[in-house]
Amino acid sequence: MRVVVGLGNPGPRYRDTRHNLGFRVVECLAREEGWRYRSAPWWRWARGRLGTEEAAVVQPLTFMNDSGRAVGGIVEALHVPVADLLVVCDDLDLTLGQIRVRRGGSSGGHKGLASVGRALGTEGFARLKLGVGPRDGDAVEYVLSEFSAAERATVAQAVTRAVEAVRCWATRGMEDAMNEFNRRAKQPQGDTCDTV
Repeated sequence: MRVVVGLGNPGPRYRDTRHNLGFRVVECLAREEGWRYRSAPWWRWARGRLGTEEAAVVQPLTFMNDSGRAVGGIVEALHVPVADLLVVCDDLDLTLGQIRVRRGGSSGGHKGLASVGRALGTEGFARLKLGVGPRDGDAVEYVLSEFSAAERATVAQAVTRAVEAVRCWATRGMEDAMNEFNRRAKQPQGDTCDTV
C-alpha cells in the first residue's frame, strides 16, 4: 500500500495557512478520487486505489511539530515500509508555486519533517515539498499566515500539480516523479484544485 501523508495543523484557524499545503494536497486527491475520510485518535485518513496500487491519504491531527506520532502510528497500523511512504509539506526555501520531489534528506528546519524523521528513526522517506517562499519576516508567523488574494491562483495551480506528482509517484515510481515534476512548472491548463 502507498501512503501519502499531508502535513498541517488541524482546525479551522489553520485551514488556509501556508503551513497547511500538505493537508490541501491530500484533501484534493481524496476529493477527486471520491474517497471518504475516517477518523482515528491521531489522524484522519481515506483509502482507495491509484491505478492498480492500493493507496491511503493521511492528515495527522497532532499538530505540525508532533506529526511523527501520527505518522509512526499509521505506518505501524498499516504495516507500511518506509519506501511506500510519501510526506507532503510546505517549504520556505522554494518559491511560491514550485514543487520538488525528494527521496529523502534532512528536515531543512521543517519541524513536521523533523518529527516524522524522529518517529521513523530515519530521514530516508520520500517527500513532496510545495514552495511558500520567499519568507517575509518571522518564519513562524509567516508559515501560519494565509495566502494573499494575489497568491491564491499560483497556490491552486501548485496543489493541482502536486496531486499529479502524488499520482505519478504512486503508480510509476519515484524516478519518474522526480524527472517529471522537479522541473520548473509550466502554466497549468484546465481546472485547478482551489476549492479546499
